[in-house]
Amino acid sequence: MKMLTETKALGGLEKLKTSFQNFIKTNYEYRAQNCQTCPTKGACCLDAHFVNVHITRLEAVAIRNTLKNLSEEKQREIYKRAAETVEKYNLKSDDDTFEKTFACPLFEKSLGCLIHENAKPSACISHACYENREDLPPERFQEQIENTIEKLNKRTYGNALTWLPLPVWLDSINTSK
Repeated sequence: MKMLTETKALGGLEKLKTSFQNFIKTNYEYRAQNCQTCPTKGACCLDAHFVNVHITRLEAVAIRNTLKNLSEEKQREIYKRAAETVEKYNLKSDDDTFEKTFACPLFEKSLGCLIHENAKPSACISHACYENREDLPPERFQEQIENTIEKLNKRTYGNALTWLPLPVWLDSINTSK
């Protein structure tokens, strides 16, 4: 397996996610409720009984790079929320974290998703409020992109730990600790 530099892998990840986002938007999202006009804006992202977004280290680095565009104060606030989320919901990298749920530390009611444009996880790209179950994008599309993301991650970092809850990775890559 040919290894990739982190920079090259991040470029590939960005292209992959942009393509996936366009695919979902064109083929499925038009059937969903618009997040901007939702009467309970952010409820799905902040619902600690619902959210279970896992990401790879590569995606965490992409998120960190996106967050660097925010003020240092806002970055500290986000990383603090991530650490608090890890603590509050007992998210540990050595547990079965796929069974745990949490509120997303990257969503703010007044601003929305802080990484929506540049580093949104594939699970979040797939998700929207669809009235009819048959309007949802088939899970196979998310599985396909996640498999491709995992390959990029492995080609960048080797076979190290890959999928962890978003707050765990954010807390782990926080360079201001």
